[in-house]
Amino acid sequence: MQPNPTTTRIQAGAIALEATLSMSEGDVVQVRYRLRNGGPDALAVFDRGDRHAVLAGRQVPGAIGAPTVEELDDGAVVLRHVARPLPAGPTGPTSPPTPLALRLAAGATLEGEFRFAVPASVSPARLRWCLGVAPFDPERFAAPEQTAAGEVWQALDIGGQRELCTLWFDRGQGRFVDR
Repeated sequence: MQPNPTTTRIQAGAIALEATLSMSEGDVVQVRYRLRNGGPDALAVFDRGDRHAVLAGRQVPGAIGAPTVEELDDGAVVLRHVARPLPAGPTGPTSPPTPLALRLAAGATLEGEFRFAVPASVSPARLRWCLGVAPFDPERFAAPEQTAAGEVWQALDIGGQRELCTLWFDRGQGRFVDR
């Protein structure tokens, strides 16, 4: 059987990420993914946005948040679902954008899907997606909330986070490429 050119797999020790990407409508990207935690300990998965977006009503608790967008000089785009550091000092009258993480138990699998309109100044020819994960240490997380997606926690410290990134998706070829 021929491998699917729109699907890529990333293996990082006991963590396995499989992602399928398509861009069929203008600059709208659709990503379906499966993350398997094959390790002995729980993982924090930083695809749930931040607490400020939930409190402001821009995001449903437990839903996958909007990724951040980085445009590179060559017209390529990187989408990221990662925890960003909290701002130093006071944030004013609003709550800080505290990262939210889904707790993925040892041996468990998370399946997710999102659609996102890429707000690039140039229609991207290449695109990749990165997902942030970290060991789940209860000392670094607080205020668990049970959601339809599972247990979502607020991250107090994002130390130990690493990014799992897909290969580049070449829009013209409609597949992942190794470059």
